[in-house]
Amino acid sequence: MNKLPLINGQQHSWSSIEVSIAGNIVTGITAVNYSDSVSKENHYGAGDMPVHRGRGKYEAKASITLYNYEVEAILAALPKGQRLQDINPFSMIVSYLDDSNEVITHTVRNCEFNSNSRGISQGDTKIAVSFDLICSHVEWN
Repeated sequence: MNKLPLINGQQHSWSSIEVSIAGNIVTGITAVNYSDSVSKENHYGAGDMPVHRGRGKYEAKASITLYNYEVEAILAALPKGQRLQDINPFSMIVSYLDDSNEVITHTVRNCEFNSNSRGISQGDTKIAVSFDLICSHVEWN
């Protein structure tokens, strides 16, 4: 069991996230979201209760929000003419402490950017960009 001590009597309130994109560690992350699901359906036969259940495809989803300076640094590291959507698949590793001080690590595999866009409004004090990612699967532990 790998236990980390409390820092100033408190657990981490923000996840320790490690993401490498195009060979560079990215630190300007403000949000990461990921989930997975399997479609399930009851199958009926005689009577009004299901007699068995069918399972469909597995689907994983992920998104990331980065500060604009981080996005521009990623773009600057790419060969001339390449876009975010051309970056090879990468993994997002998310680690955090649970209530019992156990280190929990989730890995979102084979992530790729679907698009690249910006939205800037008057009064913005920081520019953060959200991206939906396509991914293959989530390893929950």
